Amino acid sequence: MNVIEFIREKRRNLQHQNDQFIAKLEPKFKNLSNLFNNKITMPFRNTLNNPWFSQFSPVDAEESKTEKVLIQVPEAEKTYKSLLEKMDTVTFVGEWHAVEQECIDQFAEVTGDKQWIHTDPIRAAKESPFKATIAHGFLTLSLIPKLTNSVDLDNNPYPEAKMVINFGLNQVRFPYPVKAGTRVRASIKLVNLVPMKRSIEVVNEVSIEVENSKRLACVAETVLRLYF
Repeated sequence: MNVIEFIREKRRNLQHQNDQFIAKLEPKFKNLSNLFNNKITMPFRNTLNNPWFSQFSPVDAEESKTEKVLIQVPEAEKTYKSLLEKMDTVTFVGEWHAVEQECIDQFAEVTGDKQWIHTDPIRAAKESPFKATIAHGFLTLSLIPKLTNSVDLDNNPYPEAKMVINFGLNQVRFPYPVKAGTRVRASIKLVNLVPMKRSIEVVNEVSIEVENSKRLACVAETVLRLYF
């Protein structure tokens, strides 16, 4: 046997031993993986199956059932059809609102975020690249109800709904800072609708623009649930 054949034989033997080793270990790893997955997901399965939790779930019970044809209550169907006509269009443009230093200071006091870029106008004028104090990003975000008039009881955009719930946010970005004393306004674009039997999920893209700037202060996808 020459050197080349010897090396080939050793390589075949090594590969065979390696294959046997993997074959022996694979079932053990599979069992460990299943055990790990069960440990991780069990608490969530227990929570979701808990009778107490299900009584207070904000999600329609009908969502958990697979239905070929969705039959909405009349009020929900009427609102859904009306909103569907506004899909991918700007449905609201608000008035300009000034974000003053007093407002920023109050937000800093409530949240505990008193970083000098927000609360110290003298230092900000000297050291900040913006040469002024700026509003907290979350302050800008928290102004959405005011900027979109969603808190105006006399101007309800969903009059047929018995209750409107803030269901959360899909995503939020703060592309540009809001300097103290700057005016901002918001616009709403309807981007998605999810009909359910007694409710509708409404996803709006809210854009907050800064006066005299081409860049937006905030872009957020808000999620509302309308209940009928």
